[in-house]
Amino acid sequence: MKNTVHSITSEPLTFEEIEAILSKDMKLELSPGSVALIERSKAYLDRKIEEAGGPLYGITTGFGALCNIRISKSDLSKLQENLVISHACNVGPEIPHDVVRLMLLLKAHALAKGNSAVQRKTVEMIIGLFNHHIVPVVCEQGSLGASGDLAPLAMLFLPLLGRGEVWYQGRRRHAGEVLAELGWEPLKLEAKEGLALLNGTQFMSALAVYTLLKSFRLVKLADIIGAISLDAFDGLIEPFLENIQRIRPHPGQAHTAANFRYLLTGSEMMTRPKKHIQDPYSFRCIPQVHGAVKDAVRYVTGVVEVEINSVTDNPTVFPDEDKIVSGGNFHGEPLALSLDFLAIALSELGSISERRTYRLISGERDLPEFLVANPGLNSGFMIPQYAAASIVSQNKQLSTPASVDSIPSSNEQEDHVSMGANAATKALKVADNVLKIIAIELYNAAQATEFRRPLHTSPVLEDFLAQYRTRVAFVKEDTLMYEDINETVDFLETGRFVL
Repeated sequence: MKNTVHSITSEPLTFEEIEAILSKDMKLELSPGSVALIERSKAYLDRKIEEAGGPLYGITTGFGALCNIRISKSDLSKLQENLVISHACNVGPEIPHDVVRLMLLLKAHALAKGNSAVQRKTVEMIIGLFNHHIVPVVCEQGSLGASGDLAPLAMLFLPLLGRGEVWYQGRRRHAGEVLAELGWEPLKLEAKEGLALLNGTQFMSALAVYTLLKSFRLVKLADIIGAISLDAFDGLIEPFLENIQRIRPHPGQAHTAANFRYLLTGSEMMTRPKKHIQDPYSFRCIPQVHGAVKDAVRYVTGVVEVEINSVTDNPTVFPDEDKIVSGGNFHGEPLALSLDFLAIALSELGSISERRTYRLISGERDLPEFLVANPGLNSGFMIPQYAAASIVSQNKQLSTPASVDSIPSSNEQEDHVSMGANAATKALKVADNVLKIIAIELYNAAQATEFRRPLHTSPVLEDFLAQYRTRVAFVKEDTLMYEDINETVDFLETGRFVL
């Protein structure tokens, strides 16, 4: 069973494990230790309900502004079912299926910590959805990122009740039909379970993980493509020397400069005599800009690692301390601020890339204007830069922080919200946009490199370019460039080259 099953334990979940679970299509299972924690917390809550003389929020009371209304014991299950049904107000475009599956993984991992007092079969049914590739329909809009991601999580867990819609075997179907087909009974929620499912940051967290996995690849690709551009532009290696970084020792800056020195080792183009003594900032300041982005990604990764290994539903049970605490771990402020930061950082990666694209087509340093041998008759690479500029501009708008806004809800009981869900969906859009921008840079940089022949760039970059040329040909005369750009995006997104 090695490398086919991930056992959910109390140990922290890592990005490496998550990437392996998705890429290797691993199954999930509960470890014996997690089963014990789940059953212990459930038994504790059941006992407290029997003993309780006063109200327990969301367990024997209504929710939000209705927290002062007592609920009879005979209605506790109906209360939780009504919560899931009434909160399923998620609208807009669907989020990627891998993000939905990440939501299932992260919620199962959180519930397995033993502070949520849910039934064991509830967690096992969530795992069943994951293992059978049953993907609930979850959309972008509807969460304030405050009392958890209520609306999207309600959509995620409607199928447990036999309600809502799911994707199964390539078709969008009613969840009840799929459950019946598999011989599964709809879940009967018990006390607190609706809250445990809906309170939590798994929508924001799953999007954050998904965007960071893309970001890890983007920062590596940006260095490779930037190095090709630098060499094609007849740029200088001096700004990347170790001594410059030593006197301003930001980790990302030092890493970027060292990476460029490695990527350009053995380049004939880099070592030839230069007529100029300085490069434009979009080349000269790559260590500073790419490096700052890497540092930002590293910071956000740390925040998200804490979040995905936390308990974020409410109220929370502490059997060892004999306490049930109503707190605010569902509030998405840590993620909201971090995801806004991530969007801003990635946007800068795209911004500096577009500037390099512009310099490559500008007719400087003996490169032909618009990178064609016969400009005028051919427009060449004029318009891909337009496309990059348009996307860069959109990223600037998407990078307006969501976390600075708050609109009260639930009759002012929830009077400050994080808007972290909006920050999360925006950050993913920015990441996807940056991939397109650096793809356009590669399209231009590879073309420019051909005008430096017979000189060669470094062996590492020549190998990368050779792989690229199996997908996208040198442009001799005007062609349908959107096809080449889309092919370049796919090459960068799916290529198996060493980064």
